Formats: sequence, structure tokens, C-alpha cells
Amino acid sequence: MAHCWGDNSSGQLGTGSTTSSATPVAVTGGLTFSALAAGTAHACGLTGPGAAYCWGDNSVGQLGTGSTSSSAAPVAVAGALSFTALVAGARHTCGLTSAGAAYCWGYNDDGELGNGSRTSSAAPVAVAGGLSFSALAAGGRHTCGVTDARTAYCWGYNGEGELGTGSATNSATPVAVAGGLSFSALAAGAPSGFNSEFGHTCGLTSVGAAYCWGYNGDGELGTGSATNSATPVAVVGGLSFSALATGDYHTCALTSSGAAYCWGFNGEGQLGTGSTTRSATPVAVAGGLRFSALAAGFLHTCGLTSAGAVYCWGYNGLGQLGDGQTWWTPARVTGGLTFSTLAAGEDAPHTCGLAASEAAYCWGDNTYGELGTGTTTRSGIPVAVTGGLSFSALAAGNGHNCGLMSSGAAYCWGDNSVGELGTGSYTNSATPVAVAGGLSFSALAASSHTCGLTSAGAAYCWGNNGNGQLGNGTGTDATTPTAVVGGLSLSALALGGEHTCGLTSAGAAYCWGYNGDGQLGIGSTTSTLTPVAVAGGLSFSNLAAGDFHTCGLTSSGVAYCWGNNAHGQLGTGSTTSSAQPVAVTGGLTFSALAAGHSHTCGLTSSGAAYCWGDNSVGQLGTGSTSSSAAPVAVAGALSFTALVAGARHTCGLTSAGAAYCWGYNGDGELGLGTFDYSTVPVAVAPF
Repeated sequence: MAHCWGDNSSGQLGTGSTTSSATPVAVTGGLTFSALAAGTAHACGLTGPGAAYCWGDNSVGQLGTGSTSSSAAPVAVAGALSFTALVAGARHTCGLTSAGAAYCWGYNDDGELGNGSRTSSAAPVAVAGGLSFSALAAGGRHTCGVTDARTAYCWGYNGEGELGTGSATNSATPVAVAGGLSFSALAAGAPSGFNSEFGHTCGLTSVGAAYCWGYNGDGELGTGSATNSATPVAVVGGLSFSALATGDYHTCALTSSGAAYCWGFNGEGQLGTGSTTRSATPVAVAGGLRFSALAAGFLHTCGLTSAGAVYCWGYNGLGQLGDGQTWWTPARVTGGLTFSTLAAGEDAPHTCGLAASEAAYCWGDNTYGELGTGTTTRSGIPVAVTGGLSFSALAAGNGHNCGLMSSGAAYCWGDNSVGELGTGSYTNSATPVAVAGGLSFSALAASSHTCGLTSAGAAYCWGNNGNGQLGNGTGTDATTPTAVVGGLSLSALALGGEHTCGLTSAGAAYCWGYNGDGQLGIGSTTSTLTPVAVAGGLSFSNLAAGDFHTCGLTSSGVAYCWGNNAHGQLGTGSTTSSAQPVAVTGGLTFSALAAGHSHTCGLTSSGAAYCWGDNSVGQLGTGSTSSSAAPVAVAGALSFTALVAGARHTCGLTSAGAAYCWGYNGDGELGLGTFDYSTVPVAVAPF
């Protein structure tokens, strides 16, 4: 009988429900399986007679039932084929018959089904080419097989060279792995699919030599470097292995004596060495255990002893270690930085924080030098902004950041293609540079443009002005600060993608710039080059601006939003947009707001976080990816003192200065040291 544990949001534990479990639970149905395979959110089992059953997510046909209806209990794979082996990728599954014929089903946009097309299939389709295979391996978006002649073939996605052909060209039919090596076994990485474009593959020769190819950014090829390879390269160390297992960013292998070795990313301890130090060469798993089999997941690894005991190590946020514990309520990472403030960027996603020393740290995308390190190398963990400057406040824009010194001097770094650094030029800078003009600011805000407030409440803006978001009465970009017209004295600013809003000390809100979605709140969708009052006569204490919507908080803590509502980011319980303020539903009162591209979050006076709107990559922090047009509680019961929102990620700061982030992480903006998204708050990694 099969048992599963961990995340069950799609029914992948096979219990007949979607309740997750941190301990093993029996797969329902009474079937007896001889082999199992697990993908991102589905699993499959093979009975003794060779019948295949699958359960879990079936959105692209990965259960092979002939439909796309998901199932939380085992359902038979269509076609009455008899298999000897099954493998599961991120969203596809393959089976091998006793005659060596390979069949695949599920997602096929990259050709991972190998049938010569890129059309997904909800039922098994034969892999093209007439090859007879002895073994198969499935990665996130690619598949490989070893023929009876021990030649390796791969098909599907090849952006990082994971097909091993010497190129980066995808293939919808099997293509031979270069190098002429003879393999006895294969393993394919990125099976979870969280970042399945970063796949790798490894093979084992008959003498136990391991070779790997594909993505190597974390040392998962085991070559001693972090250089990708589109052809097989030998794993260093001279070890002889009998079995391989590949995770998303790490690889493990067993020697003939049962000793386990792992290499690659180790941010969650998935290498099992007792530390979180990554290794580009094989390192021994601690504890002296001897295993008969290994399995590697996204950020965790498990081993099976000859006595049938299971040991697991690595990330346990969804209970995947099976020890009864989870990190749904995350533990603080020992040795991590503590921050006094956070800022989250958007289109080039990144996050920055001010440490207690007033030194700035940033992490995430660095295409334009927005991390301020003097390079354009991205980082999945906090890295210090160079220059030794001490800041009292930070503002994060689309591809740039700005810092405010206690003297009122402003410095910016990163993208400057529209003058958003305020230096008088259009030259990017990967280190902080002074904003021109000699103005002294008390506050800064950034988006595709930048604005600052003086102590007297005068607003100045610079950068992109294609829609009048600088508020200076023109539509011309500015490379140095220009005054917002109208003579308003403002106490706070909020910047959206192409609009700006300001708040007077009396609580009156004014907005200017692009208004195609009603984000100015003036009752129409007419854009304006100068400040106009938000309709409704409400008095606000706080403003937050997303790309195409704006929200305000009254002194009593009631939240109102206006603008685009396609994803429910206005929080009204519907997806109807509004050109004037409408109350957020639910009766909650907030002390602060934060707005991303298409989601909004609010913080209650007790420190509880609620979010609403788009949740496609977990930016609401609820533990799922289901969007919500009304406020839903962020998972984990953490108490925050501040929230910030990027385009598709959110971060919160605790009273102890600990930073937690959730949502999209393709550029490392969550600060975990990985590039996978998270649907629940996770602690920013130690520096």
C-alpha cells in the first residue's frame, strides 16, 4: 500500500481529500503498487500486473485519464497499456512497456511527450522514433531515455542544455545525447517544475562514473564550477556510484556500499551535510547511514535503508520530510539580518532592506545594477549596497532604488533609461549616485519614476513622464528633480506604474498621471498632467499605489481602493473596476497598506496581514495560488510591523526586524537563496 505526505493542495497525496499531511497517510482505494512516481502536484503508481494509476492535479492531462478532471484518489490511466516503469515530470508522465516502448501524457508545450508535436495530451501517446528503451527519466519540462544499446536520448525543453545535444534547441522527438557515452541509468532534474527552465540531467555509466549536463548555476552538475554544459561532463571526485537522484537544484548519488553523496544548492540543507553551504562537488551525507535508494525533490531529499526505514532532510515547509513538523509557521533563520525598513521593486523584481546599522542590503534581479553592488549579477540572498553610505529610508522602483540620508541627501542606483536616478543623465549606475539639484528631502518614493518630499511638503519628481506622472504640467521626461505644480503641501507620496498620488496633512488625496483604469480616483478615466483631487471627500491617513490601482486608508482604519480590478485588487468582492474610491469588503480595519501590480495587502493594528487580488504565484501568502477579491489572511500567524509589495511578491517585517517574503521568486526577490516561488511567508536568508 502506498503512503504519501506533504502538500496536498491538488490531491497529490491520493487520500481522497486536499488536506495536507506532515506524516505519511495511506493512498485511498486499496491498490497495491510496485512502483511510484511524483511530479509537481500529481503522483502515479504501478501495480504488479503493470496497470498505471495517477492522482492529483490534471489541469493539462498529466493523470492520463483522457480528461483534464483532477482527482484526489487514484484513477486508471487510459489505454489499457501494461507498463514496467513510470516517471513523472513537472506536469507530464511517461511509462515504459515490457517491449521497451515509451508512452507519455500531459503537458507538451516544449515537446516533452516526444511524439513530434507540441500539443498536450490527456491520454498516453507513443514517443516517436521507434526506439526501444530500458529506462526513462523525467525532468520539469524534458524527458530522457536509455536504449537497450545504452545510448541516451532526450526530448523536450533544452534552454539550459539539459538534452545534452550540444545546443540549446528544444526537440519534440528524441535526440541523441552527445559524447558517445554508454549509460546504464539516467536522472532528470527540476522535477518540481517551480523553475523547470533550469533543468539538468545526469547519467551513470556501467562502471559507475557519473556525468551531468544542463543548468549548473548552483553546482548541480558536480564539476566543481557553476558553468552550464550542453554536453555530458564528468562529476569530479572519482567516486563510483550505483544510483542517481536529481532534484531541482541538487543531485545525489549512492555508492555500491550504500553511502550517499550530494552536490549543488544547499540553502535548505538538502545535501544533508549538516550545514547550508552549497557544494559544486560531491559531499557525503552526514550520519553514516547506508541507503538502498534515494529520491530528490524540490528542496529536500529522502533515502530508503535496506530495512525499509525512510530518512529525509532539507526543506520541510509543507511537511515533506514526514516527521510531523512543518514550516507553515516559519522559523527565523539563525544568523539572519534584522531590518528596520523594507522596500520592494516591481518590473525588475527585487527587494531591499535597511539594517540596524543603516546599511542597505538588496536581493533579487540586478539587470540594471539595482542591487547596488557594482555589478549586474543577481542574488537570491541579501547583498550589501556598495559605497558605505548610511540611509534613513529606502524606495524601490521598477529597476532602480533610492536611499535617503539623515541629512536629506538622496542617492539612487540602477536603471536610468528615463532619468529616474535624477543625475542629469541617462546613464545607469550599479552603485549609488547623488541626485542632482542639492535638494533636501524628508521622504522618497519610486516606480518608473522617482519623487521626493521636502520638509516643507513640496513635491519634486524625476524620470519617466510619458503620462504626466511627474506632475509638472508636461509630458516630458526629466533627468533632474522638477517641482510638482499646484502649490500643494504634501505629507506622503505613493507612486504607481504611471501615476502618482499625494496626501496633504489634512488627509486630502490628490493624484496625477495616467488614468486609463481610473487609478486617479477622480470619477473618470481622463489622464492629467497636474494634481487633481480624489473624488468622494474622504480623509486618508495612508496611501498605496499599484501599477493600475490606488488604495487609501482613513484615520479609522477603513480601506478604500480605486482603479483597475481585473484580479480583485480593489477588495470589493467583485472584479468590477472603479474610477472613484470603493470600500474594501470584510469589515477589517487596517493600520497600513501595500499595493503590488495586481494585489493589495493590509496590516491590522495587531500585526495580522491580509491580502487580496491576484495570487497566481502566491503573492497573497495564503498557502495556495487561488486569487481572492476579498481580504484573506496571510498564512503562518506571524505578526508584522510593516508590509511592502512588489509586482508579484510581498514582504513583511516583524517587530524583531526579521524579514519574511512570499510570492514570485524567479529572480530571488524573496531572499531565500533559491529562485522558486512560495505561497507562504518564508524567512529571508542570512547574509
